[in-house]
Amino acid sequence: MGRREDPAWKRGTVGLSMARERGDIHRQFQNRLTVTRESIDRLGLETTLHGHMGCVNCLEWNTDGSVLASASDDLHVILWDPYRYKKLHKITTGHTGNIFSVKFLTPDIVGTCAADGMVRARSVTTGASLLECSCHCGRVKRLATAPDQPSLAWSAGEDGLILQHDMRQPHRCNADASNVLVNLLNHLGRYAEAKCVAVNPRRPYQLAVGANDFYVRLYDTRMIKLARLQSCQSSAGSTRMMWERQNVRCQRAGAGDPENNVPRNAVHYFAPGHLSIEPNEQTFPKKATTYVAFSHDGNELLVNLGSEQVYLFDINSARRPMLVESFIIQHNHGVREDADKRPLHKNGTSTHPPNGTAGTADAAELPLPERVRHLKELANDHVNKANYVAAIQLYNHAIAQCPDCAILYSNRAAALMRRGWSGDTYAAIRDCYRAIKLDPAHVKSHFRLAKGLMDLKRAREAHECLLYFKDKFPKHATSHAVFLLQKDINVALEGMEQPHPDEVPEANTKTSGESDEAHSTSVLERQLRASALDYEQRFLGHCNTTTDIKEASFLGPRAEYIAAGSDDGCLFIWCRKSGNIIRCLRGDESIVNCVQLHPSCFLLATSGIEAVVRLWSPRPEDGSTEARLVQDAAGAAYANQQRMRSDPFEAMLLNISFAGGAERDLHSPACRPT
Repeated sequence: MGRREDPAWKRGTVGLSMARERGDIHRQFQNRLTVTRESIDRLGLETTLHGHMGCVNCLEWNTDGSVLASASDDLHVILWDPYRYKKLHKITTGHTGNIFSVKFLTPDIVGTCAADGMVRARSVTTGASLLECSCHCGRVKRLATAPDQPSLAWSAGEDGLILQHDMRQPHRCNADASNVLVNLLNHLGRYAEAKCVAVNPRRPYQLAVGANDFYVRLYDTRMIKLARLQSCQSSAGSTRMMWERQNVRCQRAGAGDPENNVPRNAVHYFAPGHLSIEPNEQTFPKKATTYVAFSHDGNELLVNLGSEQVYLFDINSARRPMLVESFIIQHNHGVREDADKRPLHKNGTSTHPPNGTAGTADAAELPLPERVRHLKELANDHVNKANYVAAIQLYNHAIAQCPDCAILYSNRAAALMRRGWSGDTYAAIRDCYRAIKLDPAHVKSHFRLAKGLMDLKRAREAHECLLYFKDKFPKHATSHAVFLLQKDINVALEGMEQPHPDEVPEANTKTSGESDEAHSTSVLERQLRASALDYEQRFLGHCNTTTDIKEASFLGPRAEYIAAGSDDGCLFIWCRKSGNIIRCLRGDESIVNCVQLHPSCFLLATSGIEAVVRLWSPRPEDGSTEARLVQDAAGAAYANQQRMRSDPFEAMLLNISFAGGAERDLHSPACRPT
């Protein structure tokens, strides 16, 4: 008799739980039990917490997860017992505007910031006010804290300032207060707004900042010296705040820091490649970073980008977006110099193929595992039926299981270019490069690369790639598809060379499309944007156009899953490895903004436009169906992508219709962007 294999349940969550109870498993393996695919598949509504009288704009767990804090448009903070579903405290904050962020500075001190421009801290037990800061002259959108620095907090305001608050020192809001860590106005111009801020839990000196653009800024605070405010407002009235912003704070807008407070090597920029390569960067609709979050190990940054997707950046090994790899350009330059010097075989193949790779079109491929081959065939069938959403999901699943197969990346690239969601063409180009690196002789990948570049209106880069393609695969150079692509490239190149008849010849004259915002950024800002680093992965399906406080969160200590809310009222959960949606739940009657995971167990808290907090957990395996489960997650994702590409006014009407039309209050929620 051979060795008896353990039943499946012993190798799964149940078996690990029993082993832990017996003491047969090390503490580090408990992390595997926090969030698993099995528990996500059973995720459902556990309870709804009632107590607020307005939109619940922010949630925060304390360190051990014994208390959940929620803050709302009703100007109150409620502390909940998440296990007994009861209120522990209802705190009157003293704010006069909607609260946008709440943080535990210590187990007894709660910090808040709000639309009144105030940052406050209050003791839970005594009710004493410990901080009242009115240095901001705009809405304050986020607070950030560091795990090992309970006395420090950072605030991001729509006046363009990132302020540092030290609870160990008395604070007075005057011109002598040196608490300005970053002044975005000095670099982005007079319309700069800070939207979100986060501290790296493993390296607290790293601070991530999101603004009203698509760039995420990562600062090393060890290299930054605190600066003083140019002035301080005498009152917190909205009229006074606006006057001060326009007439005092913006005096150096776009001129850079007066004392070089932020050195060049103290900050790195991250941005989706397809956005950062745009020549004028005036994207429509206007992008804004609504949330940033670090992974538990501090090596990755999760970004929810308004009017776009959720992006994951590797802050240690990210690279700049590159539309044409260096080996293509180097090869093309060599071909132009000695094109007539190389002898050819009778079949037209070079005796010395470029880059030392095989020049044949048919490369030897390792056989795919049976399951992966089946997924590939199903995906190909969906492509033939023009069902590109389903095809891409299958390709994602196949690539997750077999990440070194060139044909899977190439096929997914073709499906992405045909689907045409925001960023799909650029993602297809990335897939083509990956396929070429895995198999340099894959013909379709080279051709799709050139076509994708042309679809991005990068005619010069497409021309370089097509030259490379023709030399590498001469027997395909005369095909009809190549002829048509070359014709489109030639037309585009001719249009680039000929000046537009409306152009003014004088070099010093402003063009008609040039705005104050376009030329008001500092030299440092332009340098940092030009060197912005690209994303590692993206997650599609949600819609983020209506509110500017929408979050995205890592699920599990190993960040294997991603969660975010959406304008359609859904909670989306993605598999990190494949990028596919694996769970979609109805989390709000209108919009889900906040998603926060319990620090030590799978208990998920969400909130949004409704005046409630919902708790989600894996439900019992009793055969019942979760009432809030969205069965057609792919359909919901498709509708959201269409909504994000629609006219903003049409999107607003669509959101009202989803929220119940006449039954809903027609005034715009105060948590929506200005």
